[in-house]
Formats: sequence, structure tokens, C-alpha cells
Amino acid sequence: MNTAQSDITLSAGQDISPARENSSPLAWRKTDTMWMLGLYGTAIGAGVLFLPINAGVGGLLPLFVMALLAFPMTFFAHRGLTRFVLSGKNPGEDITEVVEEHFGAGAGKLITLLYFFAIYPILLVYSVAITNTVTSFITHQLHMTAPPRALLALLLITGLMTIVRFGEQFIVKAMSILVFPFVAVLMLLALYLVPHWDTAVFNTILQATPSSHSFSVTLWLAIPVMVFSFNHSPIISAFAVAKREEYGHHAEQKCSRILTYSHIMMVLTVMFFVFSCVLSLSPDNLAEAKAQNITILSYLANHFNSPIIAYMAPIIATIAITKSFLGHYLGAKEGFNGMLIKSLRSRGKTISPKKLNAITVMFMLLTTWLTATLNPSILGMIETLGGPIIAMLLFLMPMYAIHKVPGMRKYSGRISNLFVTLMGLIAISAILFSLFG
Repeated sequence: MNTAQSDITLSAGQDISPARENSSPLAWRKTDTMWMLGLYGTAIGAGVLFLPINAGVGGLLPLFVMALLAFPMTFFAHRGLTRFVLSGKNPGEDITEVVEEHFGAGAGKLITLLYFFAIYPILLVYSVAITNTVTSFITHQLHMTAPPRALLALLLITGLMTIVRFGEQFIVKAMSILVFPFVAVLMLLALYLVPHWDTAVFNTILQATPSSHSFSVTLWLAIPVMVFSFNHSPIISAFAVAKREEYGHHAEQKCSRILTYSHIMMVLTVMFFVFSCVLSLSPDNLAEAKAQNITILSYLANHFNSPIIAYMAPIIATIAITKSFLGHYLGAKEGFNGMLIKSLRSRGKTISPKKLNAITVMFMLLTTWLTATLNPSILGMIETLGGPIIAMLLFLMPMYAIHKVPGMRKYSGRISNLFVTLMGLIAISAILFSLFG
């Protein structure tokens, strides 16, 4: 068990008083609220700021269908991954160890590698995004000269890594706190746009713009965008391990309940924001925003020439990126640690948790800083290439495990399994279509 997991165990143990031990094991606790907000905070980040553009460019009808799919698609997939982590024999096992336990050392190495490369590129994307956002804010809103990019990137990444050094429990608390200003500002912006809603769009609800695909293709290509926008798989392993330490054999029931509340929050807030943005702009406006490759906030600020949005946009983006960076760091760290441990184990060697964590922190700091400094233009492609791996690990691997792993066969024969498998295959095929179609 690593140090971060020990911190969770200790924290959870301190939180459970004798009176609580005698109460119902499924009673709601403060730690449950913290994790509910932590899951929300990981999922609702920078990806949401692109969702209105990608989802609304094809008109309202695909958007309505996406609103109906959002909850079952994200809930069933993340619940499946949570159950997979909980299926390990030992309470302290993270996802990389559970994979090796169920599928063997060879498959364990491969899936651990895929797990890392599904998350790590997104961490690089966020390191560039936060540097660009702060640079833009200093230049355009504060009307000052931004520091050299290398220095600014180093300061920002070091600040984020300082939060990371406080441990996993602190990261979850930080994200659960950052949720409140982010949601508040997001909802205020959505309400601010209400007077600008153009209800005439309902007259053409069945029509897409000439520049867009047909309804079916638009919906098909939007599914991987939803997978990315609502994805919080990087924190699922830590979540499952923490709840298993706290609740024992009741962990699955409690995890499902926490996931339910968290996903309801996600769907309601995000879809309201998306609909408000889409109703405030025409499909042609959204197509223009997509062509410019900017966030919906940047486009709204330019479109309405609003100082309020101009100042709110970088604040929302910075909070969103910070939350997402912290949440994805947990998964990237887990994958990187798993690769090192498995590589050393195959050669009959071991490494102390302290040394392992020091190597991981140094690797993450140097690579994210270097990427943020270089500001590469291929980040969109990296993010797209990470999409199929996310779909494989989040949607398909747990469904395969239900048929392969004896401890998970109790979940077989459910219609939700077929639904998750179908959505995973669609997400993979849609991204391949966007790359090669």
C-alpha cells in the first residue's frame, strides 16, 4: 500500500467515531460528500468548455438525444470501472494491481501502459492550457506584459505540483472546494445568457447546418466528446480503494450511491450550460467557433463583446483546468508508478514508496513544464488519440471482466452491460472516423 493510500486509511479511521461504528454502515458521511464533489470536480473541467461547440454544431436534435444519453452512459461506465477495482482480493490494490491479478503479468503491463497513456497526454494538454489561459488574461484583461513563457509555465506547474505534494486526500479536498466557485460561475454565466436565447432555433430543430454532418453522423461524432467531457476515470481507482478501506464489503453499494449523486450533478449543470450556450448562438456561430479552435467562453466574449464574460472566462477556465489537472495527476501517477513497479519486479528488484514517488513527481514536473513551454500545436491530435484508449479502459475492459473474472460474474446478464459496450465501440469508431474519415 502506498503512502497516499495510507493517508486515506488514517484519515478515514480518524473520521469514524465509536458512535458511527454502531450506526448503519451505509449512512452518509462527510467523506462521501467530499468524494462526490471530488468526482464531479475531476469530470467537470476544461472539456466542458468545448462541449457546447462540438455538441451544438449539428442543431438541437442531436443535443436532446445527448442529454438523454449523458447520465446512463457516464454512470454505468464509471460504475463498471469502480466495481472492477473493488473486485481485487486485497483492499489496498489499485487498478494496475487488480488488472495484473485478473489478467496476468503480461496483460497487466500492457493495460497499465494503456492506462498511463490514456491519462498522461491529457495532463500535458492541461499544462499547456493553463499557461495559455493565464498568459491571455495577463495580456488582454490586465493589459500587462506576460513573463517569459518558460518562467510562467514553471511557476504555474510548480504551484500545481505543490498542491499534489500534500497527498491524495488533500487533492480530493482541494477539488471538492474548487467545485463550488466553478459551478457557481458556470451557472451564473448560463443564466446571464438566458435573455440572449433565440427560440427561433426550435423552428429548425430537425435541421442541421449546411456545414455539418447529418443527424446520425453528428450524434456519432459527438459521443467521444461526451466521453472526454464527463470522464473522471483517473480518480476512480483512488475512489474505490478509499471507500473499500472505509466501508469494507459495503463499499460497492456506497460507491454506486456516491456515483449516482455525482453524475446527477454533472448532467444537470453541464447540460444546462450547454443548452444555454447553444440557444444563445446560431449553428453557424458554433461552426465558426469550432473552426477557430477556441473555447465557448472565448467565443462568447468576442461575440457579445461583454467585459463580464471577458473577465469571467479566464477565471472559469483556470479553475476548470486546475481541477482537471489535479484529478488526472492521480491517475497518471498511478499508471507511472505501476509501470515502474512492474518493470522492476520483472527483473527481481523493488523500490521504496518514497523514492518511487520522488521519481514520479520529478518526471511529471519536468515533462509538463517542457510541454507547456514548447506549446506544441499537436495537442488536439494527442487528446484525440487518447480517446480510444479511454473508451477501451472505461467502457470495454470492465465489461470484459464481468465475463472473465469469477468475482464479477454476479453483474452479468444486465442490459446496462450491453449499453456500455455499445457506447464504448461507438466512441472508438467515431474517433477513428474523425481521424481517417
